[in-house]
Amino acid sequence: MTTQSDQQTPAAAPDLAQLLRPVVRESSVSEVAKRLLDHLTSGDIRPGTRLPAERQLAEALGVARSSVRGALSALDVLGIIEIRPGSGSYVREGTSEFLPRAINWGLMLGQRRTRDLVEVRTHMEAVSARLAAQRTSDADVARLEEHLQHMREAGGDAKAFIEADIAFHLETARIAGNTVLSDILHSIRALLQVWMERVSDIEGTVSGTLCEHDAVLAAIRDRDPEAADRAMAEHMRMANARLSAAMEQEN
Repeated sequence: MTTQSDQQTPAAAPDLAQLLRPVVRESSVSEVAKRLLDHLTSGDIRPGTRLPAERQLAEALGVARSSVRGALSALDVLGIIEIRPGSGSYVREGTSEFLPRAINWGLMLGQRRTRDLVEVRTHMEAVSARLAAQRTSDADVARLEEHLQHMREAGGDAKAFIEADIAFHLETARIAGNTVLSDILHSIRALLQVWMERVSDIEGTVSGTLCEHDAVLAAIRDRDPEAADRAMAEHMRMANARLSAAMEQEN
């Protein structure tokens, strides 16, 4: 159904591409995201504004379109903008209220901040798996098996694979039964999603990730907290190595 808001002509941002200065060097995704945020938070751009096309932004910033695409994906994950396939990228409502929280979390995902998040996530995921093994039910195990099956069925669809991967971990946190732990892991996974998309290009990522998740699932199914802790810790060790490799490729 077409609503009144759908029929409104979106606000344009004709000056944004002109206002953006080229970055000094070939930019990382985080640097492009920061530059875009400078303008999105200037107070001159209204919610609902449609951003210039990727090509225009890339030319204005003097970077590859892939860097712009990654930055826009990051801002979309953070809820700063909304990417509408076939239409473009739009500034979301409520962005000004969200930004202080985003900046406090360090959402620009510089490499140091990303490594800090990875370190925290490693320990929390292991605790989550241990608690899940203690508290799981047959229905919980069935849901984990379903998420793992979705990972297997994703094939070459990196987005579907990542979504199923994230769902597996968030389901594990839910089974653990600790709402604080679940909320924190949910936030960390959202922050890392943009980087995870780059890991999919590294050889052995899919097969290795599936094998590691199999081990975690088996330990939880067996109600073995120690084994679940070890399996998740090993998965985190390997996942972190893949993430580090992906980050090196960004330089």
